[in-house]
Amino acid sequence: MRAAADEDDDALEELERLAGTDPAALTPHLARLLDSGVSWPPTLFRAADHRVVQRIVARVDAGAPDNLNHLLLILAHHRGEEATAALRRWLGEPPPGMDALPVDVAEFVRQGGRVLTDVTERDLCGPVAYALELAETPPVAGDGCPWCASPLWTALDLDTARPDVGAALAHTGWSGRLRITTCFLCANVTTLYTDVTPDGGATWSARNHQPDHLPGPAEPPPALLPVVGERRPTPYLASAWHEGGSTLGGAPDWIQEAGYPDCAGCGRAMDYVGLIGGADLTFGEGAYYLFLHAPCDLAAVNYQQS
Repeated sequence: MRAAADEDDDALEELERLAGTDPAALTPHLARLLDSGVSWPPTLFRAADHRVVQRIVARVDAGAPDNLNHLLLILAHHRGEEATAALRRWLGEPPPGMDALPVDVAEFVRQGGRVLTDVTERDLCGPVAYALELAETPPVAGDGCPWCASPLWTALDLDTARPDVGAALAHTGWSGRLRITTCFLCANVTTLYTDVTPDGGATWSARNHQPDHLPGPAEPPPALLPVVGERRPTPYLASAWHEGGSTLGGAPDWIQEAGYPDCAGCGRAMDYVGLIGGADLTFGEGAYYLFLHAPCDLAAVNYQQS
């Protein structure tokens, strides 16, 4: 804790690991961490108790602290009633200092993986997660990317009839087989949408808009297909950096800022489905993030790297 207060990156990384494996283990120490000036990463405070949450809310209400953005993200990641009530109040009456930030309170809430209105709350992530193990699969002839001509990659092919898949995807409202195909090259530069059906149908969506610049030349995707492994002890153990970090369900491990896409059909935020890490593929860098909006039968894939 002292090393983290002294901005020791290794200490912060260890605390972040602990916040993923056993969030409550940090609870008795979070007041001291806050007193020492540590407010990042916000996921350290997932299991903050009433006193710490109350202090953070009071700081925000008191007026424009230098780390206002960090404090808002802490509350966005917290799922307690007091944090939610404060965020909901600030949706209509922004706290002092919000005018100096580039986004509104609603966007901070979304960065924390949920959507909040005056009367509703929707979690974009699920409370259950399973490891995704990449199994070799022979290349399958099929459609190619209409932009770069690379063969499309089957990034996911699972069925909620399996209890583990059903549990991991319950928050999405999807029922049936979910097959997501995408261009693993073009997903590096833009969010790609797939029209999906509960019988396993997956087609390139007409809602995709070609960016000005595309990767190239055409390249075959990894001959790997994710299969469901063991249940993760907590929903927070996906890793975009380390081998074995690919995960179905739970919460994403963002490399950059949170990137929950809007549904290209209705504009609502899409539910997070899982993460496939580059360390589990063939190139060891970056991560693919998978999303779904069941009411519009639309899936999406985007990519982040350092």
